[in-house]
Amino acid sequence: MKFRIATIGVFSMALLAAGQPAAAQAPAAEWRAVAPENLLVIDTAKGRIVVELDPAVAPQSVARIRTLADQGFYDGLKFHRVLPGFMAQTGDPLGTGEGGSELPDIPGEFQFRRGRDLGYVNLVTSPTGLLGIAGSMPVFTQPDAQMMVTADFRTAAQALFCPGVAGMARAQDPNSANSQFFLMTGPNDALNGLYTPFGRVLSGLDVVKALKAGSEAANGAVTDPDIMTRARTAAAMPEGQRPSARVMTARSPAFAAMVEQKRAELGARFTVCDVQPPAEVTGG
Repeated sequence: MKFRIATIGVFSMALLAAGQPAAAQAPAAEWRAVAPENLLVIDTAKGRIVVELDPAVAPQSVARIRTLADQGFYDGLKFHRVLPGFMAQTGDPLGTGEGGSELPDIPGEFQFRRGRDLGYVNLVTSPTGLLGIAGSMPVFTQPDAQMMVTADFRTAAQALFCPGVAGMARAQDPNSANSQFFLMTGPNDALNGLYTPFGRVLSGLDVVKALKAGSEAANGAVTDPDIMTRARTAAAMPEGQRPSARVMTARSPAFAAMVEQKRAELGARFTVCDVQPPAEVTGG
C-alpha cells in the first residue's frame, strides 16, 4: 500500500520555547529516555546537532547511519548542499553529492508497519487516513482498527518530512541510498513516500538553519561549506563526553496541552508539522 499526504505547516520553535517551562515540570512518567545507540551527535563549528534515530521507521537506514558514524566516516565531511527553508545535505566523502561509502546501497524504506507499541497519537484526521506523532516522528497512518484484519496486527504507516526530520539522500534509483543524508529545515510533502525518513532533530535545529547555504540557482551547492567535525552515536562516545536525552511522550497531558494551544493559534491551518514533542538533551 502506498499513500502520500500534503503537509503544509511550519514547525514552531516558539511553541517549544514557550512550552519548555511547563514541560520541565511534567512528571517523569510523561518522558521517555532515548537509548544511546539511537542518539546521533553531530558536532560542527556552529554548534551541536542531536538527532534521535528511529529504527521502527527505517531499520536498515538507521543501522547504516550508526555504522558509518561510529567508524568515523562522517568526520570532516561537508554540508555540501544547503537550501534555506528546505534542508541541509551531507555525508558525501567527495563533497559533490555524487559519492558514498564502500558499503552496498540500501533499499528505500518509504513505509513501515505500525503496531500499538509505538504510542501513536492522532492529531489530524483526513479523508484518507490519520496524521499524528509516533515517538518523535510525524506520521501518516491508517486507524488502529486496521490492525485487527492484518496477520501481523500492524497497519501501514509513513513518516513525513516535517522540519527537523532526517532523511536518506539517494540517486534516481529509489534503492540507492548509501551514506548521504539530509536534515529538514522546512516541510516538503514532495518527499513523502519517495525518500526514507529515519529520525528527527531533538536539539540543534537552530544550528542546522545557521549552516552556510548555497543558492537556488546552484541547487544549493555551497562554496566553502561547513563540515561535521565529528559524528558519533552517543553509545560510541566516551562516557564523560556522552550526552543523554529524554523526549516527552506524545500521549502525555503536557504535550496534549501544547497541541491544543497551537491548534487554537492556527485554527484550520494547523498540521502535524506544527508540533514536536519537547526534548531535553543534557551532558556531553
